[in-house]
Amino acid sequence: MTFYRHFTATEWEPKVGYCRALRAENFIYLSGTAPIDEDGNTFAPGDAYAQACRCFEIIRDTLQAMGSGLHQTVRTRMYVTDISQWQAFGKAHQEFFGEHPPVTTMVEVKALIAPDMLIEVEAEAIA
Repeated sequence: MTFYRHFTATEWEPKVGYCRALRAENFIYLSGTAPIDEDGNTFAPGDAYAQACRCFEIIRDTLQAMGSGLHQTVRTRMYVTDISQWQAFGKAHQEFFGEHPPVTTMVEVKALIAPDMLIEVEAEAIA
């Protein structure tokens, strides 16, 4: 089986030892995607909707780099620090996936890698 790994410039990848995405044959797996800006800082601290949108933008761009797209996403997992904001997270999810909704799970977690991050998203897609 052939593997293709996609890396970005985030500081965490080499420190932790992972890649942003991995393609194995026609399956694409994306690591947890955090809402970071171009400088590696948390995007829109305190804004659940904006942070979710940022995660889905990064996922979209990564999938495109791997020869796929949001419409070929089969699963997402949303890890959120405040489940009471589920509507904001869900709104962003619906807007990005629209007519091609994947299966999904939303789970509340105690904390993410940075204290001002409200969401992290994993995704799986078909190439």
